[in-house]
Amino acid sequence: MKKVGLINLDIMEYQKSLKIQYMLVDYIKKCEDIAGFFLLVEHFPVFTVGKNGGMENLLWSKEYIASMGIDLYETDRGGNITYHGPGQIVGYPILNLKHFHQDIHWYLQQLEETIIITLKDMGMLAGRKNKYRGVWVGENKICAMGISVKNWITYHGFALNYSVNEEHFRMIQPCGITELGVASIKKIKEDVQKEEVYLGIKNSFQESFNCELVEEKIEALEELILTDD
Repeated sequence: MKKVGLINLDIMEYQKSLKIQYMLVDYIKKCEDIAGFFLLVEHFPVFTVGKNGGMENLLWSKEYIASMGIDLYETDRGGNITYHGPGQIVGYPILNLKHFHQDIHWYLQQLEETIIITLKDMGMLAGRKNKYRGVWVGENKICAMGISVKNWITYHGFALNYSVNEEHFRMIQPCGITELGVASIKKIKEDVQKEEVYLGIKNSFQESFNCELVEEKIEALEELILTDD
């Protein structure tokens, strides 16, 4: 069975996690026998804008956003504007799809399936919408998706709302969608603990991608991915 390194980054600035992703993409490109890594992280408050744009969906000025202590970052993932912050579990699979299935649509389906299974195991009915990417509970998005693929190596990923600051979400039109809302796990099932969600994501990821997650310490990869240029 394919082995994928699991790295928990705890809470980290968005830009630092992006640097780690880029370095891992380059590392996997050089070492094609490696199936990949799976990063789990929470971010300090930040709005990120994807390749499809999204500045028009920022409802407050950049100056006001900065005064609230929220960063704004343009990035190279797919999709529109979204929010990351404490209480949101972000997953960045850095996978060489040559070890899995060289099909981007398949990859996105499996990523969504990972979250759908996780929520189902906790007693929540979640699914897809034909018009939009991500995972939904009723008319509310609970997990956003935005990926990039370079030489069949994936990066960026998903953002699952556990217990987020809804006031921050109201500063944007998430993903440019105006007719639908945003959901959090804690609002649906108060008794679900964050540790349960992390464990559920790990188990369902292994099921969806038919792999074994092997925990790696970030310190063991420090020279590879954290050394300044």
